[in-house]
Amino acid sequence: MDRMAWIARDDERVNVGGGFGARPQAGGRNLTADTTSRFLGQVYRMMALGLGVTGLVALLVASSPGALQFLLMHRGLVMLLVLAQFATVLAFTGLINRVSAGAAAAMFFGYAALSGVTFSTIFLVYTASSIAGTFFITAGAFAGLSAYGLLTKRNLDGMGSFLFMGLIGLVLASVVNIFLHSPAVYWLTTFMGVIVFTGLAAYDTAKLKKLAAANDLSGEMGRKVALQGALTLYLDFINLFLFLLRIFGGRRRD
Repeated sequence: MDRMAWIARDDERVNVGGGFGARPQAGGRNLTADTTSRFLGQVYRMMALGLGVTGLVALLVASSPGALQFLLMHRGLVMLLVLAQFATVLAFTGLINRVSAGAAAAMFFGYAALSGVTFSTIFLVYTASSIAGTFFITAGAFAGLSAYGLLTKRNLDGMGSFLFMGLIGLVLASVVNIFLHSPAVYWLTTFMGVIVFTGLAAYDTAKLKKLAAANDLSGEMGRKVALQGALTLYLDFINLFLFLLRIFGGRRRD
């Protein structure tokens, strides 16, 4: 469950107009700080709404013993839901240039809802209080990392290749450990995942700020790029949360 979002990410995962971003303005003039702030505000609102949808759906499913029992008895359905999430992310990335902003929003929130269904099963493993506590830890850490990405004067572009290589290594190690069931590899991937997604949270925020400062992101194109940015940060947040839950989550005893 905590591996499903990784493969869809790479250094061109926001790809409107080719590459991570939109079409540069004629003459390369920078937009005002107000325009950049409005774009970033839209990104964070969409991300927060996506997280809200995921959390609400997860709580609704987790509060229904019948729904949880159904998921436990139909593991094949859970796998289909995971594959549907992969397909939604890939469709979102591949079709973003050809669909309307409304259709892109439907795909984004559809992905968030599917994530809520699959994430509901974490309530079978961890206590509700530890899940809530880890969520607030993640939210605080993510806010700090985003603030760093927005305010730093350093160029974080060089982090991209390093983090992507770390992400690939993380995926491979996790897949191998499905067969090995090694506690050592489990904890190695856990701490490696925290490091990778901590870096990605700051890196992606800085990249979105740079993108917004150098491109005209108004109108339909701007809304679609904002949704892509929201999905990118959503994936950073969710994966960081799931790895931190391995560390801070209190397991149920019943």
